[in-house]
Amino acid sequence: MPGLGRKRRVPVPRSPAAPGGQRQRADRGEDRVNEIASPRDVLTVLANADRIARAIHVLAGLNIADLLTGGPKTVAELASAAGADAPSLYRVLRCAACVGVFTEVRTETFALSPLAEGLRTDVTDSARDAVVMDGSEFFYRALGALDHTVRTGKTAFDHVFGMPIWPYLESNADSTGILDDAMEAINRRLGKRYLDRIDFGRFSRVADIGGGKGIFLSLLLERYPSCAGVLFERQAMVDPATSTIAANGLADRVTVVGGDFLTGPLPPGCDAYVLNMVLHDWYDEDAARILRQVRAAMGDTGGVLFLLEQVVAGLDTWDRAKLLDIDMLTVWGGRERARHEWDRLLSSAGFALANEPVAGEWTVLECVPR
Repeated sequence: MPGLGRKRRVPVPRSPAAPGGQRQRADRGEDRVNEIASPRDVLTVLANADRIARAIHVLAGLNIADLLTGGPKTVAELASAAGADAPSLYRVLRCAACVGVFTEVRTETFALSPLAEGLRTDVTDSARDAVVMDGSEFFYRALGALDHTVRTGKTAFDHVFGMPIWPYLESNADSTGILDDAMEAINRRLGKRYLDRIDFGRFSRVADIGGGKGIFLSLLLERYPSCAGVLFERQAMVDPATSTIAANGLADRVTVVGGDFLTGPLPPGCDAYVLNMVLHDWYDEDAARILRQVRAAMGDTGGVLFLLEQVVAGLDTWDRAKLLDIDMLTVWGGRERARHEWDRLLSSAGFALANEPVAGEWTVLECVPR
């Protein structure tokens, strides 16, 4: 970090307004927390960040944010409603509040903060389910074995659980439910952003490959009533996807197909194909296999492939993809990719980029056959 030789302030969103001196006390507390006096202090905070993350995971799992939607509550009230131990809950809330996730408006009385609002389950852009997944056993244990991956180059999840994540999920319904809830929330949050960037109205039939329960495809078809859709997923997801599509009133416009996108065949006859947060789950060899299956299904009809992914920013630029890449490394056995890595992968499977994707954020890579 540049400038670490002088005092730095770590920006944390202000707490919501509290009566009288309560807000002033909260602000002064944040001011003290935000002062990091030296590079060693910065290093210590970063090295202890897993404590903060774990506190947020636990509070998300207890749905504390939902309990505070009506206003501040005492720790005793929160503990009673959440089925928690009040003294322990207080210490965890205090830890989270010192970085702006919740705010202690009076001693042992907490309220929502702007950051904590994202943990509510009743807001459209809730991050709660994604946070719960990040703190789940199958994620956290794998991340704890990062040193195994760094030393051996092998995926930590496989080492910890004795199998890759996909067969593990097939035999662990609770973990699958956590993942499905998280992906549904992420698709709802990012889906509208993608749809604002791509004009799907120029296509008549869109295939969503590895499209989960059909959340993104449903959003797409609701926006473009002249389009039809095909959802391709593993066989175990066919019934849940069919139910979601029907519940959204789109059963007459969507065909749900089960199969394996590594081996194909994928549905032909579509003029647009979408891979939404799919390829980052796979290393290049398997990612290229998926792309080749899409290329084969596309044929010579002049179709377009849209990858909804990230392009990693260069050098020391802040980029959340660099954090997510640790998940890919330890849990999924995949990778986030920089622009030159995308170019190489796409070329190996018979595609070329037709646009200039933005680096450093979730973006769109528009690909055409070579």
